[in-house]
Amino acid sequence: MKHVIIGTAGHIDHGKSALVAALTGTDPDRLQEEKARGITIELGFAHTIEDGVALSFVDVPGHERFVRNMLAGVGGMDLVMLHVAADESIMPQTREHFDICRLLRVPSGLVVMTKSDLADPAMLDVVRLETQELVAGSFLEGAPVLAVSARTGAGLPDLRRTLATLARSADARPCDGPPRMPIDRVFSMKGFGTVVTGTLIVGRLHVDAELVLEPSGRAVKVRGLQVHGEGRSDALAGQRVAVNLTGVEVADIDRGETLTDVDTVTVTRRVDVQVELLGSAKPLRHGARIRFHQGARELLARIVLAGPPEAEPGASAFARLHLEAPAALVRGDRFILRAYSPLATIGGGTVLDPL
Repeated sequence: MKHVIIGTAGHIDHGKSALVAALTGTDPDRLQEEKARGITIELGFAHTIEDGVALSFVDVPGHERFVRNMLAGVGGMDLVMLHVAADESIMPQTREHFDICRLLRVPSGLVVMTKSDLADPAMLDVVRLETQELVAGSFLEGAPVLAVSARTGAGLPDLRRTLATLARSADARPCDGPPRMPIDRVFSMKGFGTVVTGTLIVGRLHVDAELVLEPSGRAVKVRGLQVHGEGRSDALAGQRVAVNLTGVEVADIDRGETLTDVDTVTVTRRVDVQVELLGSAKPLRHGARIRFHQGARELLARIVLAGPPEAEPGASAFARLHLEAPAALVRGDRFILRAYSPLATIGGGTVLDPL
């Protein structure tokens, strides 16, 4: 069965979690604080099978204070559902989440106009036009724009069919080569011990495999695997996987580490990159301190520009990043840059040389 990772994106209270729950029957908000406050704080996960395709949803927080958590989940997306509430239209985190998906080269997706039961036809037309203007010239230009309501169920059958169609046409992730799974959640389960979860972006995992956590370099062994709550002897690229590890304690693993084979990734604190700045960003100065997000990991860094002492908004530039802690990278990795203060997404780019 084909497995596809679908991520949510959009402003706070634009119905991301409610729509995932309506599609899957699983509430992705699992924390008590999330339920008490009515907002998503951490990454949430749910899945369903539609027309023979396994759809795994990664639900991300929409509040500006939790964009770093959103970034921990967006890296493994095959498709994105950009949520725009029909009673509010485009909002600040709609734009920021869309920019992040574009900078990370998310390959495909669609737009869902949520809470359609709260808007009349004229308002829906306005929101549709504003959304099409936002995505013009991007990977979402010409993508489906569907009006839905998680409360009434309006539009959900059409959304399910559309998601299945997009999922079937999504490129399969390569299963050959060494495994690589950025870790986005770490916890302990009674009777099992240490468990990590993530999206296996390449390769395959199997029970009893001897692997390593990078950049810490800790050797671990796979005791068990689960995909969608079911025990498996192996897991393939493109699947959401829970991995029971031996040889390591929960306290020894940080979110953002990568589960992989020995000598698969480069552990580095200096990396040559090509940077693409958003048109809305301020000029980026040589030597500026910035926040580097790659996979599920966030690090502080200083940027050394290869050229003029300042990169202008909307420009592309070559640079070297001096990371303040080690990162596990390979050539071609996409990343996001955010300002050190005030927190805001300023651009993204590609790893050219992790050495």
